[in-house]
Amino acid sequence: MEYAAELHRQCAGVARARATGSNVRSWNPGELAMHAMAVEFPQVHGHPNRLPFEGVLTLVDVASDKAPSGARGHRVVLTRAAAESALPSLLGMAVEFPLVHRHPNRLPFEGVLTLVDVASDKAPSGARGHRVVLTRAAAEAALPSLLGMAVDYKAGWDGHDARQKCGIITSAELDGRHLTVAGFVFCRDFPEIKQRLGIEGSMGMSYELAEAHVADMRAHVWTLTQATFTGAAILLREKAAYRGTSFRLGRIPAAEQAAALRLAGSRR
Repeated sequence: MEYAAELHRQCAGVARARATGSNVRSWNPGELAMHAMAVEFPQVHGHPNRLPFEGVLTLVDVASDKAPSGARGHRVVLTRAAAESALPSLLGMAVEFPLVHRHPNRLPFEGVLTLVDVASDKAPSGARGHRVVLTRAAAEAALPSLLGMAVDYKAGWDGHDARQKCGIITSAELDGRHLTVAGFVFCRDFPEIKQRLGIEGSMGMSYELAEAHVADMRAHVWTLTQATFTGAAILLREKAAYRGTSFRLGRIPAAEQAAALRLAGSRR
């Protein structure tokens, strides 16, 4: 209760805290134990599509000032115990999200985003009609920029819509000539995703780039020697620039499996 009261006092002021029933008293920082979790994304200097933010999401053990969406007109209190149980503790991580059994809005996916050192089958969006080659060196250097980026889709599944973000990429690796990714789609927010993407083998992926450097703009096939990933699209495989891409639902990403195993081991 003390933690909630102090947060409330800092954010809303003493008078309002008293008016809404918070226990306002002198606060000793040593008395408060912050229960928190974080996911560590690799630092990518000057990433064009990542801007940090911070904020107070909610207060615990304090009644809301008005009814939130979905509460049928009722004000609500989120108990400290409920809040803590919803913030699983994390151990060491690369980009490891805590494993939450049957999370209603996280459906795992994996796929082949693109091929490296191979010319695309057709020109990707933004390439001015040129087929492209993403070099292995450029892909390796850009891997950290993929983590935390969104996956999106366009109505009709035939292109990109960067504002229709339906999931997040949590892991990426090079496997031979395949650049593979995994993560989660927000299946509760986008129920059509699960319905459409449950068709095995029909879907592919397409990357989204910024700050791409082309070795020779006059070449028939452009060679990308540097780039920053800003996201990816899920689309019909036949519409993708690379026919060798793929997308499928249902497998828990390796990073999540590793986090779960370590967490289980720490509790024995």
